[in-house]
Amino acid sequence: MNMNIAFFLTETSARIPDHPAIHSEGQTVTYREMTRRVDALAHGLTTLGLDPGDVCVLMMPSSLSWALAYYALAKLGAVVVPINFLYRHKELAYIFQDAQPKAFIGDSDYLQEAMNVMASMPNLKIRVAAGDDLPHGFVCFKDLLNSKEAFNVHPTSPGDPFTIIYTSGTTGEPKGAVLSHKALMSDVTAVAGVRHTEPHDVVLSVLPLFHIYGMTHALNISIYLGLTIRMWRAFDVAELMSAIESEQSAILYAVPTMVNRLVQAAAMHPPKRSGLRFVISGGASLPVEILHRFEKAFGAPIYESYGLTEFSPTCIENPFGRPTRPGSIGLPIPPFQARVVDEEDRELPTGTVGELIVSGPAMMKEYLNKPEATRDTLRNGWLHTGDLARMDEDGYIYIVDRKKDMIIRGGYNVYPRELEEILYMHPAVSEAAVVGVPHQDLGEEVAAAIVLKPGSKVTADELKEFVKQEVAPYKYPRIIQFFEELPKTSAGKILKRSIDFENRRQ
Repeated sequence: MNMNIAFFLTETSARIPDHPAIHSEGQTVTYREMTRRVDALAHGLTTLGLDPGDVCVLMMPSSLSWALAYYALAKLGAVVVPINFLYRHKELAYIFQDAQPKAFIGDSDYLQEAMNVMASMPNLKIRVAAGDDLPHGFVCFKDLLNSKEAFNVHPTSPGDPFTIIYTSGTTGEPKGAVLSHKALMSDVTAVAGVRHTEPHDVVLSVLPLFHIYGMTHALNISIYLGLTIRMWRAFDVAELMSAIESEQSAILYAVPTMVNRLVQAAAMHPPKRSGLRFVISGGASLPVEILHRFEKAFGAPIYESYGLTEFSPTCIENPFGRPTRPGSIGLPIPPFQARVVDEEDRELPTGTVGELIVSGPAMMKEYLNKPEATRDTLRNGWLHTGDLARMDEDGYIYIVDRKKDMIIRGGYNVYPRELEEILYMHPAVSEAAVVGVPHQDLGEEVAAAIVLKPGSKVTADELKEFVKQEVAPYKYPRIIQFFEELPKTSAGKILKRSIDFENRRQ
């Protein structure tokens, strides 16, 4: 069976060719025009030597160009690796070496860090970038949009990989979750099937498309349903407030930090009107009080959902059109299944806390080049999330805690082990432990507990600058406190949950 996510675009374009598809940076393209540009880009990339099965890094801000590249790569049967355009050398080097891309598509404003990595990768021969004044060796993105010929969708099989999205646990190296065309398409059709949209709905796209949440919800579901996407390169609360007031029928996908900032903005300047029909909140738990304040200010319901990169991502959601249960992530979305189990994968009674496991056709194929991690996560047909949860008598699921130490800062994943490795590189640091601490706006803030080597001196600001040189801006610890010693188990393992950030070294 031929299954390719590009069929979402071709089928919608055939059905409503003149309907606006994307409005971005002052230009609007219809589904017909979007398809024409995708076909042209697919031809252009093929001319450069990109073949079915080849891996291509896509590293640019959310934009029309990002969407065109994504669907062009799908059409020609390539594999896309979406990467945060803010990543630095250390973060990029591992991903590039692991994925072994043949091609790179980027943005002229964010090339330097990637170029430093590509300098040692002679097999990465195809280099494309949007923008002007490109470095030597790069082909201009817009120069690849000249073909007028249609491009037939490559006959990919359902299990063929389409995207590799890098995530990470709390230990070890980042892991590339390999998602097939079938997995991505299954999640789109399942999630779209439990919501009610109207043909004239406008999707307010403020989530980064390199993240699976934005990719699936803001882009792929919208294209599948034939909605109009109003897209921004980055989240700006003033611009989003203006759009909420001006649009007649809008849908917003957001993380709790965005919801909270809209609530704060509305408290200072109440919206003149609200065109929001509904909001989906994911990426982290949404405080109940913020949910209530938002619904009161904007007159639109918020439905909390749950997902993870390895599941393409959404598998659980509060049922659309019914009263939500604040604090709950909802019910499994058909045909997906969810269970709460003990350490032996035995189902637990109602109300008992255990590990949440999920199953269904949207599951990843594997972690790239990591068979042991794959076996640990995918067991007996179930994906083990590492999240602790409980289920009520009606089947609604509540996340209690995370088994993993991952920090979710403003909807972005921050992995303590990565930052600890960097902190240990500083000559003054003896011990380091990175944890998430509650934050009213971001949900969690990154905090580092530091023990210095005897006789060594370094300030918190100096350590912040040290880490900032190695990672994307949202990752570095904003809170750094010094301790005489850190609490440990009898085996010498640092007890992160016992760290008291008030009992700091002066």
